[in-house]
Amino acid sequence: MKDSSCRALDDLEDSVEQAARLVSRGKPAWDADEFLRLAGEAVIHRIGEAVARLGRDDPELVAAHPEISWRAMKGMRNVVAHQYGSIDHQILWNALAVSLPVEASRLRAIRPPE
Repeated sequence: MKDSSCRALDDLEDSVEQAARLVSRGKPAWDADEFLRLAGEAVIHRIGEAVARLGRDDPELVAAHPEISWRAMKGMRNVVAHQYGSIDHQILWNALAVSLPVEASRLRAIRPPE
């Protein structure tokens, strides 16, 4: 695996851990705290950027793993970056709390052993 791919996967893993910490505060806190929602947007943005880098630097790796929702992760980044006025924070919560943990396990499965 390319060094740049490993770095992008490291960035994805860091962002997944940040998302888990954010989600651990609970849905009521998410609903009540604008800054948690902004932090969630930032995490999604970082995930999308890492996916974009991975796709640019190692398209073979991305193509070899269609079980990972690369396009959806990048698409969510585009929404928070360009359509921030129309973000549905319930959808964002579901992405962070439900979809991302599933994608995280798939991402971990493609990592080479240490």
